[in-house]
Amino acid sequence: MTAAERGGTRRNTRQWVQKISSTRGFAAVAPHIVPLLDKTVHRLTRGKVMLSARAMPSLVLTTTGARTGLPRTTPLACMPEAGGTFVVVGSNFGREHHPAWTANLLRHPQARISRRGRETPVTATLLTGPERDRAWQAVVRFWPPYAAYAARVDREIRLFRLVPDDGS
Repeated sequence: MTAAERGGTRRNTRQWVQKISSTRGFAAVAPHIVPLLDKTVHRLTRGKVMLSARAMPSLVLTTTGARTGLPRTTPLACMPEAGGTFVVVGSNFGREHHPAWTANLLRHPQARISRRGRETPVTATLLTGPERDRAWQAVVRFWPPYAAYAARVDREIRLFRLVPDDGS
């Protein structure tokens, strides 16, 4: 298979995944399956592989529980930005409530990410106002199913920018 054929196959796969992930059926099932698979594969490969990263960039976020104070680990899709930062989207697959990890970041913005076998401390900032609007437009261009998720909920989907604390 040529490089052009591989690129076309990847594009077709990504479009298919986007179409499926926009559905209510996916939103009902995925939260119970995708994170479990990602955590398992991530652990077994010592942080080098995530299944969801085949569709889009992903990371594992470790936060401090807002109520418990205990470490909480969540695999997430992310949008890499110039300068080594990432935007993560609290879409919760288009379900009505904010995902727990967003409450954790609001209470304890210091966190860690694991991506491609590398752990990095980060500080999370909730995006608001025009900064959120610009980031929202970028994430919807990056992964169009976010627009379908937003259309299904009455809440504003939280966006966080994760900034590495180690200068990278």
